[in-house]
Amino acid sequence: MGLAVLLTAVWLFLTPSGLLGKADAIGYAVCHRIDARSFHILGRQFPLCARCSGTFIGAMLGLAYQTVFGRKGKMPPTLVLVLFGALALAWVLDGSNSFLMLLPGDRSVYETTNLTRLLTGTGMGLAISVVLRPAFIQTVYTTWEDESVFEDWKKLLGLLLAAALLDLLILLEIPWILYPLALVGSLGVVVLLMVVYCMVWVMITNHENRYARFREIWVPLVGGYMVAMLQIGVIDLLRYLWTGTWAGFVL
Repeated sequence: MGLAVLLTAVWLFLTPSGLLGKADAIGYAVCHRIDARSFHILGRQFPLCARCSGTFIGAMLGLAYQTVFGRKGKMPPTLVLVLFGALALAWVLDGSNSFLMLLPGDRSVYETTNLTRLLTGTGMGLAISVVLRPAFIQTVYTTWEDESVFEDWKKLLGLLLAAALLDLLILLEIPWILYPLALVGSLGVVVLLMVVYCMVWVMITNHENRYARFREIWVPLVGGYMVAMLQIGVIDLLRYLWTGTWAGFVL
């Protein structure tokens, strides 16, 4: 625990000041942060681009939504997985088309916008969450409910509607709404990495299915958090040494 506190303190000291400055530093490790492809809060660029904002905010929404319904550890039904697989594929296709727009000659199929980036990003975030949550439960806990949240189509519809509302709030660009969402997006980067590395930690130490309650998982969670922050810190350092700035890439 002491090492985790020290690691966090060093990272906080070396990164830009302010909450949004720290959020920028997290986004800096996973996102190109191109200004034209990002939303803005009173003229200030979001910590993550439109696509990454949708992805990580969507993932946080999906994880929180599933948590409300208890420790349901079964993977979603096949049709639900196909639906979210299609959303993930849309993310790939729109991202590929967006990349083609950057190449000389612009060989893109259509004009990718921040709207399409946000929508496909949110779909990808939801897709990650509906697989990651049950995978975490099955890996860590001794017991869980052998059913999926999304066996009930009403709960599936509820998640999709919540995601649509969240995207609408972002598109309205109301500063007092965008500010916390910007922080949630960057927090989502840390949370997703921490959860994945926590699972890896549990498997490497052969502690699968040994935890009865969430509060018992603090050791692998702290371990996962440390690896996540090391990854973010190392990428931050390498990118800063390369570019000499905390700003995003320039088109």
